[in-house]
Amino acid sequence: MNRRDTLKAIGFGTLSTGMLLEACKPNNNKTAEDNTDKAAPAADEAGRQPFEVERDKKLNADKFFNDHEMATITVLGDIIIPKDSRSGSASDAKVPAFIEFIVKDMPEHQTPMRGGLRWLDLQCLNRYGKTFVEASNSQQIEMVTAIAYPKKAKPEMAQGVSFFNRMRDLTASGFFTTKMGIEDLGYVGNAPGKWDGVPADVLKQYKIEDPWGNKW
Repeated sequence: MNRRDTLKAIGFGTLSTGMLLEACKPNNNKTAEDNTDKAAPAADEAGRQPFEVERDKKLNADKFFNDHEMATITVLGDIIIPKDSRSGSASDAKVPAFIEFIVKDMPEHQTPMRGGLRWLDLQCLNRYGKTFVEASNSQQIEMVTAIAYPKKAKPEMAQGVSFFNRMRDLTASGFFTTKMGIEDLGYVGNAPGKWDGVPADVLKQYKIEDPWGNKW
């Protein structure tokens, strides 16, 4: 199952890390570079129909967001998942390119995302006289804080809350389906079990001998 199929299967509104990992682990050997606009290597096309390969190539060749919108998505993504001592940021994992691809592959995201980006800029222009990207970091954080917590947001922020929820889901989906994101979770996959015998405290509790002849 590829990343796009995984995201369609689980739905962004019900995204959970566990589901992402379980769905993506069978044959996903891709890295953070999966999010780039490069065509997939021939080895990754095994088991796929020619029309699927061609469709992906066309989607990668097309462009939906303009440069300003992509810059806004990049800043927002790095606010949602910033770089820290554990891993890189959303943009380090090529999440903006992932979002660009997803909105072309799943067009139902196009109007809400473009509308939300414009709403965000208008709010910032009214508040700070600058677009979101041009605003200072403190102003950006202030704006995001106003829409990041649905239960605390003011009624007039409803459109922004809806947009930010979608943006946050897309960002998390893009980040945690990359090698960087999975390593950030500390997920190591399935491993064979190791039997070290019955624990000593259990043997002692039931007053039985252990395999090495010790009595309790």
